[in-house]
Amino acid sequence: MTARCTALFFGLLCHASFACAVVVMASALFGGMDIGPLRPQGAVAVWQDVALLLQFPILHSFFLGKRGRGMLARLLPGDLGKSLVTTTFVILASVQVIALFGFWAPLGSVRWQPSGALLWCWSSAYAASWVLLAVAMWNAGLGTQMGFLGWLSVWRGSHPEYPDFPTEGLYRVCRHPVYFAMSLVALLGPVWTLDHACIAAVFCCYCVVGPLVKDRRYRIRYGERFERYQREVPFFPMLGI
Repeated sequence: MTARCTALFFGLLCHASFACAVVVMASALFGGMDIGPLRPQGAVAVWQDVALLLQFPILHSFFLGKRGRGMLARLLPGDLGKSLVTTTFVILASVQVIALFGFWAPLGSVRWQPSGALLWCWSSAYAASWVLLAVAMWNAGLGTQMGFLGWLSVWRGSHPEYPDFPTEGLYRVCRHPVYFAMSLVALLGPVWTLDHACIAAVFCCYCVVGPLVKDRRYRIRYGERFERYQREVPFFPMLGI
């Protein structure tokens, strides 16, 4: 019963933090990265934003790797920590997103903002990028993407059964649709500021480097099966690569 209650607690925390992260990120990108409560000026603002920018790709990549997952598995005693790895990962990733977008210190004023019909079209494209991201996450497996694979397995009294690498849906035409959709989300916020430009640049770079690292990890884990899939399905077909 203690394990089930712990799993339920972490599950609720996981999904609440995930929902909060989506709202904060969507609102910040839509408004040009100007929603944070902290308003430092000058060098303090720059260093705060640099730290926030760096923590996301560095820590996110670390906890996706073998050593990082090992650390997550040791957060709770015994098999419980191992079973809840997907759940604790989503919690940490959500906290990272909330920190990045919720505590960003604005560095400049609005440089460009659409209006009228263009604003409606741009906002629709921004909303569509979120829909594309949701579909990509669905195809990738919501159990791992949203973290309920871990806590729900413990609640049921079993161990998590991790799915094979995805090949259906968007994964038939694009090897990394989640990363591609994420780059669109970062690019299609309608209000452009220096802050938005910095975020978009870092996210787009990460959405290329991250999949390259993921490909290498999958080649080691799945061998020839993934290499065959890699030859058949392009990296980002929309970009011709």
